[in-house]
Amino acid sequence: MNLKAVLEGLLFVVGEDGLTSEQIKELLNIDDIELENLVLSLHNLYKNSNRGICLKVLGNKLKLTTKEEHAPYYEKLKLDSDGILSQAALETLAIVAYNQPITRAKIDEIRGLNSVHTVRKLLSKDLIEEVGRASLAGRPMQYGTTSRFLDYFGLSDISDLPKLEVKEVEDEEKDLFEARYNENR
Repeated sequence: MNLKAVLEGLLFVVGEDGLTSEQIKELLNIDDIELENLVLSLHNLYKNSNRGICLKVLGNKLKLTTKEEHAPYYEKLKLDSDGILSQAALETLAIVAYNQPITRAKIDEIRGLNSVHTVRKLLSKDLIEEVGRASLAGRPMQYGTTSRFLDYFGLSDISDLPKLEVKEVEDEEKDLFEARYNENR
């Protein structure tokens, strides 16, 4: 039996869900070395041919994905607008990604706006999830990103997020802020 073809078919069937190494080893009844050789062989098949798909590890799962260099063509497709994230959703998602685990109250504080609707939308899109409760009064829910988030943004791990640059406030701006703050006292 051609296990490379079987793996290719399995990855096609599971689609965006992908498969973990453990799942693949169990399904194909193979060990770590066989898995490594199989994945490398399949990866090279896609890498060295004129195919529109490639093999990637996103999150902790192996997935078939489209090639990044073909993205301009895919963007021309008129896809369901539900796949597009609003500015509010992107802001909220960034706050969660960089501060997880985080409560909705803290998200609201950082954004300066109520985020109830946006958090619900991100939960329904499976980009964030409830990851526990904070040890604060009322034990509010805490949120974190999902493996779908990693997949959506093409990240292998949350550590692949771009580093944030903190911009120093210029002395003039700082003095203006302090002057206005002191006026209101």
